[in-house]
Amino acid sequence: MKVYADNAATTKMSKHAIEAMMPYFDEIYANPSSLHSEGQRAAEALLDARERIGACLGCSSKEIYFTSGGSEADNQAIISAAKIGARKGKKHIISTAFEHHAVLHTLDKLKKEGFDIELLPVGEKGNITAEQVANAIREDTCLVTVMYANNEIGSVLPIAEIGKVCKDKKVLFHTDAVQAAGHIHINVKDENIDMLSLAAHKFHGPKGVGVLYSRLGIPLVNVIEGGAQERGKRGGTENLPGIMGMAAALEDACAKIDENAEKVSFLRDKLIKGLSKIEHSALNGDDVNRLPGNVSFCFEGIEGESLLLLLDEKGICASSGSACTSGSLDPSHVLLAIGRPHEVAHGSLRLTLCESNTEEEVDYILKCVPEVVNYLRNMSPLWHDKVSGKKEFFLK
Repeated sequence: MKVYADNAATTKMSKHAIEAMMPYFDEIYANPSSLHSEGQRAAEALLDARERIGACLGCSSKEIYFTSGGSEADNQAIISAAKIGARKGKKHIISTAFEHHAVLHTLDKLKKEGFDIELLPVGEKGNITAEQVANAIREDTCLVTVMYANNEIGSVLPIAEIGKVCKDKKVLFHTDAVQAAGHIHINVKDENIDMLSLAAHKFHGPKGVGVLYSRLGIPLVNVIEGGAQERGKRGGTENLPGIMGMAAALEDACAKIDENAEKVSFLRDKLIKGLSKIEHSALNGDDVNRLPGNVSFCFEGIEGESLLLLLDEKGICASSGSACTSGSLDPSHVLLAIGRPHEVAHGSLRLTLCESNTEEEVDYILKCVPEVVNYLRNMSPLWHDKVSGKKEFFLK
């Protein structure tokens, strides 16, 4: 059996999105910036997509900027807010310890430029409170940037409450919603979000295209210079086929959010219940405020890389919290942020489901994972030391 359970990394494109893209490869293919009639047809399509995406997020089409994905949108939002703050003498930025690297690396860059970066602790459940944010805001705070939902452990943060705190204290608020968009109801106005990032390939759209929502009145700083595209804030001819596919995918996902969430949450909970039966294992992240499709576990006494390779041999596509794909031996910064010891953090597994997964596939995962975990533990001298009592277990 083949099981794709790595939807947090990327999703399969929907047929709806593919069909929406096709006319823009060979029928309406002109440059939207061109003044001739064919160019204007493309420009009309671009505006249509902007309006449809704005409707999904609860904002105006004038507040939607198309990007190459979530990372670019994160960069532009954070750099823009930082520059706005610096002009007013405000150089304090608040974020969390388990943000995506698109955020953390941008903050590291700003730190070298003299900004004071404060990363809030997320606790063992992988979450923060609006009170933490309120207590951290200072007179010189120019930005709060907090992810909507964590990409590794699935925790959903209290974005509306944080947004209200930021609005009351007149501080710009950005959220990286790459994992949440299309899976959770989002309304940027109701939640007092000033800037938001998303990526199409996380909700069955194409790769290489995303959105930055920026509230009217926020002067964005260009991170890509060029022509006058995107109201002069992002140079480069727009990826019209990708944008049309993204609009179709987001509309489809938002229309089916409740239906899909109910189905996927059922599969998630069955998977969590089954994996919890493995001795010396632990669920990572908030067990209540959690993305519908996210299941993240640590298994003591094994290495995540080996677990992934053996599951792949059985036809199961998954991922690990360990930074194995980068060639680094360092464990996931997310798992360290929630207090997992280095040794335990290395033995992590992330399974992320979508509405196309089936109960039969979950049953197959629940058959294979315990088998592989037991196989790896039986090969591990460290595991034998723990079983014999020479070393203590971290996970009881």
